[in-house]
Amino acid sequence: MSVYLHDIPLAEALQRLGEALEAAGLGGILGTEEIQLDVAATGRVLAEAVFARLSSPHYPASAMDGYAVRSEDTAGALPSTPVELKVATDQLRENAHSHVYEENQAYTCYLDTGDPLPDWADAVIPIEQVESLVTAGDGFSPAPDPRQPHIIRLRAAVTPWSHIRPVGEDFVATQFVLPAGQVLRPVDLGALAASGHDRVLVARKPRVAILPTGSELVPLGTAVKPGDILEFNSLVLAAQVEGWGGEATRLAITPDNFNLLCARVREAACTHDLVLINAGSSAGSEDFSARVVSELGKLLVHGVAVRPGHPVILGMLLPERTGCERPVPVIGVPGYPVSAALTGEIFIEGLLARWLGRSPFEPVIVTARLTRKVTSPGGDDDYLRVAVGRVGEQLLAAPLARGSGVISSLVRADGIAILPSGSQGLPAGADLQVRLYRSLAELERTIFAIGSHDIALDLMAMFLSRRRRRLSSANVGSQGGLVALRRGEAHLAGAHLLDPLTGEYNLRYVGEYLPGMAIKLVALVGRQQGLLVRPGNPIGLRSLEDLQKPEISFVNRQRGAGTRVLLDYHLDRLGIKPQSVRGYTREEYTHLAVAAAVQSGRADCGLGIAAAAQALGLDFIPLFQEQYQLVIPTVYYDDPLLAPLRELLYDPTYRQSVAALPGYDVSRMGELVADIQ
Repeated sequence: MSVYLHDIPLAEALQRLGEALEAAGLGGILGTEEIQLDVAATGRVLAEAVFARLSSPHYPASAMDGYAVRSEDTAGALPSTPVELKVATDQLRENAHSHVYEENQAYTCYLDTGDPLPDWADAVIPIEQVESLVTAGDGFSPAPDPRQPHIIRLRAAVTPWSHIRPVGEDFVATQFVLPAGQVLRPVDLGALAASGHDRVLVARKPRVAILPTGSELVPLGTAVKPGDILEFNSLVLAAQVEGWGGEATRLAITPDNFNLLCARVREAACTHDLVLINAGSSAGSEDFSARVVSELGKLLVHGVAVRPGHPVILGMLLPERTGCERPVPVIGVPGYPVSAALTGEIFIEGLLARWLGRSPFEPVIVTARLTRKVTSPGGDDDYLRVAVGRVGEQLLAAPLARGSGVISSLVRADGIAILPSGSQGLPAGADLQVRLYRSLAELERTIFAIGSHDIALDLMAMFLSRRRRRLSSANVGSQGGLVALRRGEAHLAGAHLLDPLTGEYNLRYVGEYLPGMAIKLVALVGRQQGLLVRPGNPIGLRSLEDLQKPEISFVNRQRGAGTRVLLDYHLDRLGIKPQSVRGYTREEYTHLAVAAAVQSGRADCGLGIAAAAQALGLDFIPLFQEQYQLVIPTVYYDDPLLAPLRELLYDPTYRQSVAALPGYDVSRMGELVADIQ
């Protein structure tokens, strides 16, 4: 088979892998082992069904602290005509257990919860339902030691077998306890122990070798320089493998050397059940992973029609080429972090489930409404990362960053929506199926914020997490946030839209975008806006007028962003035409993204907040002071969901954390700027 990339449908790729596994005798459990029943057994997978060796309980036992009686001795007991029983002495109690029962004398004896029931007894009376007497006929007196001789008085009869745990109440010997394939939970360990087991047969953990490759990779903890890439994919893959029941081995980084890579893959194959080669995969001549698989075995698949992650390699390492005892499957995992993680979910989890004899993971699937239009490559299954939350009666899915290298998008993702091959995308408002990463209960505690980016919101998310709330924010600009509120797609929007005529913030725009909607406009922060430049200001920038210099490149915010509106207002006041600013049409969606563009040299400067400059070690030229406010529909402002957020605005610790950011003023935080009805 050619080593060149040739995408095939996911179903076909999985079929090829499955057929190769069956042919190699690797279609089921790889092996079993007997382990001690202790805490370490949690998460292991039973290799065979388990049946009770012992009844539980294996004797009739008292279900509570109380007195063992013959139910017939309590007959006729009423509130007005109580029955009195004598608590046996130790000797009489022993005789009672030996079936010796004195004629014409009704005896009882005290039992703790779990004590064996005497042979002569058929019921237990809870201790709180008796009156303890020193001698017969005395009035009620404080209970003596319940094991010492005394009299108890009963004012109600009991029925046979009251408050007794019968033999086999939990399990009867030979009864089915747990099925093969059960992933052992803490309660399962208890059931196994109660049914008489101290050891259990489980599936052997599949051993997975993870081999990161690439001359550009450096270990974690290395001081990086341009061109270096921190190697962390093997960490993510190993954690996935361990979480899915496997045993992961992270191997050392292997540089782009074909012979060395062959040697290390061969060595890994002889001691592991699966080899993951984590490297970039392409159709080029330097595609080492595909070449190695072809050299040491059979290349089954090179390219799967899924995004992100399409350059996946599936193959089988053959013993006649590796010198190992048996065939070993190999997966070439793409180098981009998101592609690598999703490759684990798509291919590795199911393979480990097969080898462990358990069912593959089945996520909770919900239907959610898409908040904005998305496009999709026509020939691929597109794995769309989304944030999910409930706004009003609607469950919404907001698309996150699409880049294969943006692992933060997986951190923020509440789930994955698969856009099938041929769909070419979906319009805003379309329903789609989302495979959840989080519980529904967690999503119900999610506050959706869509609008302008601010670092105070990032801090707010951290503080709200301590108050059992999640803040899920999407950065689409101030005007985009107001549009989201109009569509019912957010609980609140951050905005800092300056009205050039009045100098007020947001009021006019709220009236334009949200007519007829009751709105609370709440102050969050005042903040400085200015020019972000590299350390030392090598271009000598002093004011907006300098942006007209042809040698200076600028990076802007997107249309509808409050910063863009602020810039346009001041450019107009200065008589500067946008087309005279080189880079005016180059857009970023957050202040930190603008700062990153300047830091990396993609632009000489950009307009943003002082905190973003400080975060990335840039210089800051202050120009303007502005107001950043929260636009909250009244129906959500008064909702208990947002109560922790309202409280947080007056929390001294949160205020101090925000005030510590350069250029921030929290003196008006929480103030109701306007109540629009």
